[in-house]
Amino acid sequence: MGSSLAGKTLLITGGSRGIGKAIALRAARDGAHVAIAAKTDRKHPVLPGTIHTTVEEIEAAGGQGLAIRMDVRDEESIDQAVSATIDRFGKLDVLVNNASAIMLQGTLELPVKRYDLMFSTNVRGTYLMSRACIPHLKNSDNPHVLNLSPPLNMKAHWFRDHVAYTMAKYGMSMCVLGMAEEFRKDGIAFNALWPRTVIATAALNMLDGAISPDNCRTEAIMADAAHAILCQNARICTGNFYLDEDVLRGTGVKDFSSYSVKPGVALMKDLFLDG
Repeated sequence: MGSSLAGKTLLITGGSRGIGKAIALRAARDGAHVAIAAKTDRKHPVLPGTIHTTVEEIEAAGGQGLAIRMDVRDEESIDQAVSATIDRFGKLDVLVNNASAIMLQGTLELPVKRYDLMFSTNVRGTYLMSRACIPHLKNSDNPHVLNLSPPLNMKAHWFRDHVAYTMAKYGMSMCVLGMAEEFRKDGIAFNALWPRTVIATAALNMLDGAISPDNCRTEAIMADAAHAILCQNARICTGNFYLDEDVLRGTGVKDFSSYSVKPGVALMKDLFLDG
């Protein structure tokens, strides 16, 4: 299908910072139209970026941007975001389900509010966003849904220490597994993308200093991998659980040192990956 997203319209949830923002800027460099749907429309006391500053960067990179304040937990807010994207750009080609919540706590330690947040954001939000976008994606010549979620690894040790978070992330991956088959006849691709190593994002703040950014890669590796997936033929490239490194190896990348926060320092493998 080519190697560019020029003229394509992307809707990215949770795209005001981190991996979602990196994917947006990578698409913008092609000249894509990118709607950023997230809650942060004012400066956060701790976290960087808002939907408005991200749109400014999208347009500076060569794309067209749209800032949408949206709560992925709210069905009406989702419907309004999708409608706003169609009203502005006239179509929708790509949905990136990036919005996610994390807390790595055991069953007795995890507050119920955090359990509810993870399930309403990760699982319900992904399901409802996909559901709202599918009728419009059917009109695209190369429609993609990309979930930022892991391969389904059912080994017990990935559940033992944080069963709620594991279930919530796997819920996103199960959307890929099921919807890829459900909408295969419509030519809509559903794929998952996950990093082989931990990525240095604001989510590290939720891990109480357990991981140093020096042992991580930057968001750029996920952005480049997502770009490569979204340029594939949707009728052929669907139902896959990709790792960023493997995707880029498939495009000919051999040296990954430029993606390291601190080249030469050992990298930490991400969750849910064995071997």
